[in-house]
Amino acid sequence: MSAPTSRPPLGRRGLLTGAAAVVLLAAGSTMAVAGASGAFGSQHRGRDASCAAPTLPGAKVSVRLVDMRSMTTRGGMMGGSGGMMRQGDWRNFYRGMMRVLASPTSVRAGTVSLTVTNTGYLAHELVVLPLAAGQQPGARSVGAGGTVDEAGRLGEASASCAAGHGDGITAGATGWMSLHLPAGRYELVCNLPGHYAAGMFTTLEVA
Repeated sequence: MSAPTSRPPLGRRGLLTGAAAVVLLAAGSTMAVAGASGAFGSQHRGRDASCAAPTLPGAKVSVRLVDMRSMTTRGGMMGGSGGMMRQGDWRNFYRGMMRVLASPTSVRAGTVSLTVTNTGYLAHELVVLPLAAGQQPGARSVGAGGTVDEAGRLGEASASCAAGHGDGITAGATGWMSLHLPAGRYELVCNLPGHYAAGMFTTLEVA
């Protein structure tokens, strides 16, 4: 008959079991908090580029760039992945899927600063183009590449968390520009492929 196995007293066993449970619970809580904050997920990392524009001179215009990633096209859901819009699928974009929203829509002539925030899911930009007398916003001819002619361009905000030109304002980020605008009518457009035709334009009146 084998010798009985030595065991710690019951009180000590209970204490050890309780300590192990506390460690496991703490680890589980840490994982849960980290998961909820996105530490273990990459699906939202592209939207973490938020930034604020510095104090800018002159009249201030706040611009929001908007798109809708889950919409149906004439042939069904876009992108083949839950209806998500993708930057390269611009031929599937249709009028009304995207917007440029400016506030205010009229300012005094002189120095004008535009703060441009991308609240959509795709990268966007903002280009300032003059409008001729009688010309309506959204009426520019769209070329084979899905863009419009930028002749006479007065300024551009296409950098994330910076002023001026860049590779596009990423989702959740802000870009900005300051320029001198004489009295007239101007069209604010996103000229990435397909975006103008999808509705990314608005008018700014300068008096």
